[in-house]
Amino acid sequence: MIQFNLLPDIKKEYIKARRTKRLIFTGALIASAASLGVVFLLFLTVQVAQKGNIDDLTKDINTELSSIQSIEDLDNMLTVQNQLNTLPGLHEQKPEVSRLFDYLTQVTPEDITISTLEMDMATASMSVAGRADSLATVNKFADTLKFTKYTIGADTTEIASFTEVVTRLNRDIQGATYTLDFLFDPIIFDNTQDVALNVPNIVSTRSETAKPGEALPRDEDVFDDSPAVEEEE
Repeated sequence: MIQFNLLPDIKKEYIKARRTKRLIFTGALIASAASLGVVFLLFLTVQVAQKGNIDDLTKDINTELSSIQSIEDLDNMLTVQNQLNTLPGLHEQKPEVSRLFDYLTQVTPEDITISTLEMDMATASMSVAGRADSLATVNKFADTLKFTKYTIGADTTEIASFTEVVTRLNRDIQGATYTLDFLFDPIIFDNTQDVALNVPNIVSTRSETAKPGEALPRDEDVFDDSPAVEEEE
């Protein structure tokens, strides 16, 4: 059988355009519906699922908070914990006063006895009193303090350990009593520093080791930078 298409070309183009339009419109409707579905699902997630999850977490937090607050003496426990946290910093600031005994052993002559010792970390001052076999021994003690230096770690720079040494003497039949007042460098008691004393080997006072009739050089006069010795009989 033979068929003839009697529609003009313009009509065929029109029908094809309408078919394409319907396909595009249908695709747009499907895409819009899918977008609306996604938005709806997101809305449900935020308003229902996420809100429910937040509510559950809030309940858990309130439950734990109530449990913590019900602990007896909670404030005292927290205060103690805070104090424990500050201990390392306080320990670093604490002076190493135990070094004092080692320092005194190094700078005190053999014929010197110490009966009283007063130390003030706030003013970095110290007062030592006791007995000696002679005035020369006390002067030797004072000279040792004046010329003792210290170094820190591998640094070879020497710094004066004790300054402003003031000597008070009282001579008697058995020997002499003395009081030495002086300042010390607080760094020598710093527990964060590796301090080493460099104590001079003083056999006697410099005034006694000078040759007879020879004047003591001014730069070696041990009393140039300190008050004169006071003697009482």
